[in-house]
Amino acid sequence: MPDPRIDIHLQPDHAATALAADARTGLTSSPKTLPPKWFYDARGSELFEEITTLDEYYPTRCERAILRARAADIATTTGANTLVELGSGSSEKTRLLLDALREAGTLEQIVTLDVSETALRAAAADLAAEYPAARVEGAVGDFTEHLPLLPGDPTRLVAFLGGTIGNFLPAERDLFLRTVRDMLKPGEWLLLGTDLVKDRATLEAAYDDARGVTAEFNRNVLHVLNRELGATFDTDAFAHGSHWDEEHEWVEMRLRALSAQTVRVPALDLTVEFAEGEQMRTEISAKFRRDGVERELGAAGFALSQWWTDPEGRYALSLAHAE
Repeated sequence: MPDPRIDIHLQPDHAATALAADARTGLTSSPKTLPPKWFYDARGSELFEEITTLDEYYPTRCERAILRARAADIATTTGANTLVELGSGSSEKTRLLLDALREAGTLEQIVTLDVSETALRAAAADLAAEYPAARVEGAVGDFTEHLPLLPGDPTRLVAFLGGTIGNFLPAERDLFLRTVRDMLKPGEWLLLGTDLVKDRATLEAAYDDARGVTAEFNRNVLHVLNRELGATFDTDAFAHGSHWDEEHEWVEMRLRALSAQTVRVPALDLTVEFAEGEQMRTEISAKFRRDGVERELGAAGFALSQWWTDPEGRYALSLAHAE
């Protein structure tokens, strides 16, 4: 079994440079914002894994259930030789797809993309051991920048799961989907996970659980700024909250200053003032309707082939082919 090939598309200082740029932009904006990707240091990733097991957080369970029920259909419909997973992480859910493609006799190649070299190498090694008949190739990169550089032989199935597309603003979603379409040949496939619009109580609870795990996850971004940029955030001086924005149909996660505060960020030579009660947005998580997903896919050059939801209609997987 050959070792997985790993391509590195990020400079060694990529994370530090990107964090500094995002922090400067977000902390000097009005209202203040931070991108959600900075939640996911080692501690943040542990907390998110815990979140996925909480009663209130249904998306992971729903997506896994749909994949269990439909993986064989996906394999049969696509006849894919290559599975490309974007933001691979541990690749746990995609094993359902890989097993189905192997069972169908078409699986030849597995391509994984992740921003973390450590996580990617571990996932690629595990996949190579579990699927010895397939070539495993990894790419350390950002799925907003490096999609055109990914390896992969037709027919490809690109999997973008977990509802991650909901973290993009509409213009960012459009650019992302067009970029995925541009990397594919006509007739190749995209499998997209999207959380669906539902009642406010269910949505807000999913991002503000009773045990406070999501609150700790949200405040973890302040720990990241303190550690990496020397910032002086008092993490206990910020309260977590989630808010359903009905107009935009997305959930916002926010951190609210419990008192007026002055925060120094030495690495940026920056002083940031927070008024009492001031809120900083740390994540949007857009929710979708079928007609909206179909419209956005169509605008990017995809045709929706299959739409599957869990029995309660809370979450959807879309299978679309490149036109």
